[in-house]
Amino acid sequence: MNKRPGKKPVRREKPEFEQKLLDLARVTRVVKGGRRFRFRATLVIGNRKGQVGVGVAKGSDVSDAIQKAYNDAKKCMITVKLSENTIPHDVKMKLGSAKILLKPAPQGRGVIAGGAVRAVVDLVGIRDIVSKSLGTSNKLNVARATIEALKTLKAPRVKVEAAKEVVVKEAIVKEEVAKVTKKVKEV
Repeated sequence: MNKRPGKKPVRREKPEFEQKLLDLARVTRVVKGGRRFRFRATLVIGNRKGQVGVGVAKGSDVSDAIQKAYNDAKKCMITVKLSENTIPHDVKMKLGSAKILLKPAPQGRGVIAGGAVRAVVDLVGIRDIVSKSLGTSNKLNVARATIEALKTLKAPRVKVEAAKEVVVKEAIVKEEVAKVTKKVKEV
């Protein structure tokens, strides 16, 4: 059903990054006349292709806090080196009282993670991972610890057979090029 009769449907552009709201809290500042309320938003953004960021900001209303958190997350973006649909190796990270353990998983296993870790690895684009959050349950600290853990990942190793196959193919191509150039010179 068309909500605007007589008007064409409005096409929205796809945003640059997907976002997930981790936490929204009402925070209070006590002043002489009473209490002043503001909102604190914790947001994770990512493009599901290896980029992710976590932002936190306060605003006088919810939409203002979310917009500020989005801008903060864009400033703190990192690029993660993925190995197919998982991470290349195990990683442990401690940030404050948050301890995170991330392990690669075989294809088809899925994302086995809870809360903030799930939000971060999902928006990075990791499809198979096993994780455990130890220590604090504070969503902001767990998300930041996950980002730090993903920063420490090393580039995935190239499998030896695949590398040898590429070298052999390059050698075959060079031989064929030499044959063709020899035939051209004869003619």
